[in-house]
Amino acid sequence: MSLNEMVRSVKKASIPLAAAGTELKNNALAMISKALIDRKDEILKANALDLKRSNDEGLAAPLLKRLKFDGTKIADVTDGINSLIGLKDPVGKTLLATELDEGLELYRITCPIGVIGVIFESRPDALVQISTLCLKSGNGVLLKGGSEARETNRILVDIISKASIEAGLPPNWIGLLETRSDVAQMLKLDPYIDLIIPRGSNEFVRYIMDNSRIPVMGHADGICHCYIDENPDNDVAIRVVVDSKTQYVAVCNAIETLIVHRDAAQGILPGLAKILTEKGVKLLGCPETLKIIPVESAQEQDWQTEYLDYKLAIKIVGDIDQAIEHINNYGSGHTDCIITRDKDRATHFMSLVDSGNVFWNCSTRFSDGFRYGFGAEVGISTNKIHARGPVGLDGLLIYKYKLFGNGHIVDDYSSRRKVFKHKDIKS
Repeated sequence: MSLNEMVRSVKKASIPLAAAGTELKNNALAMISKALIDRKDEILKANALDLKRSNDEGLAAPLLKRLKFDGTKIADVTDGINSLIGLKDPVGKTLLATELDEGLELYRITCPIGVIGVIFESRPDALVQISTLCLKSGNGVLLKGGSEARETNRILVDIISKASIEAGLPPNWIGLLETRSDVAQMLKLDPYIDLIIPRGSNEFVRYIMDNSRIPVMGHADGICHCYIDENPDNDVAIRVVVDSKTQYVAVCNAIETLIVHRDAAQGILPGLAKILTEKGVKLLGCPETLKIIPVESAQEQDWQTEYLDYKLAIKIVGDIDQAIEHINNYGSGHTDCIITRDKDRATHFMSLVDSGNVFWNCSTRFSDGFRYGFGAEVGISTNKIHARGPVGLDGLLIYKYKLFGNGHIVDDYSSRRKVFKHKDIKS
């Protein structure tokens, strides 16, 4: 099947999928979850091939870590699917109900976007999360994962497709793209694709936007910050910073820059640096940081780099507004956290930091669709469009207006024979 034929097939399948009932979709998700476990050995074998080839080709260590899809990851994605089954069906919700006039009623109803193209990195678990979210929200999906994961992606799409068809969903609602030329061609298929979600660097997202008429929901860099305010609870600060950096470094919600208030730096940095260094984190710092702990000097580029590795830049500031200014200047609008005892200062920070996720006294690693209770996520939007932050089910919906009448015509209102009431319809 050519790419054009695949995309047309997904578009065709998206129509009946949009009207699929909750029971049918949940049954399909349950069958996918079971099939992933039943065919676990096939998945592990395919992933082993990808890991060996990518290692031989010199793939960077953080990307190899993302690529690994073992029994734990399979258990994680099946947990995510089971959580998704438990969520209410987002399709068909009434967002607005207005009586325009007697017998003329207007409703705004949620509905799927249609066909969504998602371009993502080497993580095979993202493929499962994205496709099952699209299924539950009634969207057809085109998936382009990294070439390093091609064997794993192929077996996962085969499992998901076969299980969902067996459950009764329309064939071809899911399609897999494998080459860069496929992406270039996909960007030109705006009659059939309704939204593209690219997960990657700012440059990559910009490339997609510049080369397609299809709307783009950009998930760009994850340059996340943790700011330790004056007079913090040091135990809380250490717990949160260490988790935010080291719980899993190769992800977009791990911090890349630590900002510390000058009055707190002397009391917390030596102990914190010791713990981070013991965990293998390479530290870089501004000139003030170098006076307190022996680390390498940070350069301008470090404040705007997503390391995805055991590396952390440290900046000392004189007040909270300097921290906010630094974050808004260098951050990517993803996730930023403040550590403070003071509620008013936390409120100030959370109001002025221009990011999709702002936290107080908790790890940036909580910035995740599954942890938010969304079932999973297709990505984290750093744009200011209909969806921001972790994009779960609600972010994959749009709405349509349904108007119910009984022979009503506009001429009656333009001639003033009738007037609109515009009354809310109480549920």
